[in-house]
Amino acid sequence: MALVTGASGLIGGGIARRFARAGAAVVVHCHRNTERADEVAAGIGEDGGAALVVAADLGRESECRRLVEEAYAWRGRLDALVNNAGIQPVQELSGMTADDWRRLQEANVTSAFGCTQAAAERMSGQEQGGSVTHIASIEGHQPAPGHAHYSASKAALLMHARAAAVEYGPRGVRVNSVSPGLIGHPGLAEAWPEGVERWTRAAPLTRLGRPDDIGSACVFLASDAAEWITGTDLLVDGGVSARSTW
Repeated sequence: MALVTGASGLIGGGIARRFARAGAAVVVHCHRNTERADEVAAGIGEDGGAALVVAADLGRESECRRLVEEAYAWRGRLDALVNNAGIQPVQELSGMTADDWRRLQEANVTSAFGCTQAAAERMSGQEQGGSVTHIASIEGHQPAPGHAHYSASKAALLMHARAAAVEYGPRGVRVNSVSPGLIGHPGLAEAWPEGVERWTRAAPLTRLGRPDDIGSACVFLASDAAEWITGTDLLVDGGVSARSTW
């Protein structure tokens, strides 16, 4: 059974659907957008899968624990957690307030901390342990203008995954991260044509990413095929990071 946070969004929904296609029952988490989460769950059901929608405010530690407990109670186990929930505002450092900074860190990092801690407690008691995957970003490796707080949060997720892998490994819990590149969505090429053109020109695989690309990486890391993989980051960016920057 897999729990995907922020599954009402583009990438999260793709991850949830990919787990369902792999045969997992999926808890589709959302914060407020229950309508979109219901659509994701309904689509999984139409394809013959099982999905449960749970809304929770992951800025609150108690809500992280409630989400994990409801997910665990649904099937009596929790095999995979994907910490995908987060926000990505664009804001220059010069005009950023401490509240702006804290708000993003709470949404992107503290939520993953709370869900991971709660999930690891449940997974530790299972014979097969479990898998936790953080959705980080290539911006955790290389920043972009206007994304200082976002890049810092993703870099924090990379290190949290490694630290958690060290501490939870003896309990049978593996913790990794996935760093997506630019994921396409309807209207992106019209809204940001120069960015899309630069990306496709720079990417050795010559296209934008798809939600399924990220979902497949998460399914792999949660599977038996990755049973000796923990504390690592999987770049899923079409090869952009392989390009020289000088």
